[in-house]
Amino acid sequence: MAKKNKQTDAKAELEALGKQTRKAVEAVLAEVREVAEELRSRTSEVATSVAARTAPPVGSAVQTVDFWFDPICPWAWMTSRWMLEVELVRPVKTVFHVMSLSVLNDGRDISEDYRSMLAKGWAPVRVALAVEERYGQEQLRAFYTAIGTRIHLQQQGFGRDTIEGALTDVGLPSELADAGDAGDNDDALRASHHAGMDPVGYDVGTPVIHVGDVAFFGPVMSPAPKGEQAGQVYDGVVALASYEGFFELKRTRAVGPIFD
Repeated sequence: MAKKNKQTDAKAELEALGKQTRKAVEAVLAEVREVAEELRSRTSEVATSVAARTAPPVGSAVQTVDFWFDPICPWAWMTSRWMLEVELVRPVKTVFHVMSLSVLNDGRDISEDYRSMLAKGWAPVRVALAVEERYGQEQLRAFYTAIGTRIHLQQQGFGRDTIEGALTDVGLPSELADAGDAGDNDDALRASHHAGMDPVGYDVGTPVIHVGDVAFFGPVMSPAPKGEQAGQVYDGVVALASYEGFFELKRTRAVGPIFD
């Protein structure tokens, strides 16, 4: 009889332990479900935020911004990075075009050091034009990012090794660097240069931006704004440039360029 009572007590204890275990497991599962739901909610919020940042408003037309650059110009580089930020917060698509500081300063009274630099500056713009002509706008865009990163951020200079490295970075044949020495398409280079520069005037440099019928030099900035601030600067610049009577807004640059 005592043995039977012990068995009954053990069975009851096991049942009680089982109930406690089930309750503990259920409590843990409830916490897991709560955390999972919170994660889903946060993921949804992030996705919504990213979508709002990277996509233009529904029904809005994408505005084309034509951007002229010389790969060796640090100011054009920073302004181009700003435009890529603008694309994330405004319904804007930047189309890149090649201009040349070497063409711009041909025949001008400049220092010997600057003249020597510009003599080396022919190769990067010739190769950039060759990239656009043979592989299209998107590859020009990618090549500009690659060569600009090497020239301005990594301080590699703009010789043959830098050009070949940038071509390799974007999956283009390194032999395309030969276009930098050939100069057999300089007429097309000059045509691209003048298409961007002539509507703005003779006394400006790079970068040059066209938004529809509005063309202007700049903006020159250091460092480039990010996020919504980039969009606000874009709104202001385009609004100012759209007024025919506006021609200059400038202040002294204390330091720079600041790459970030």
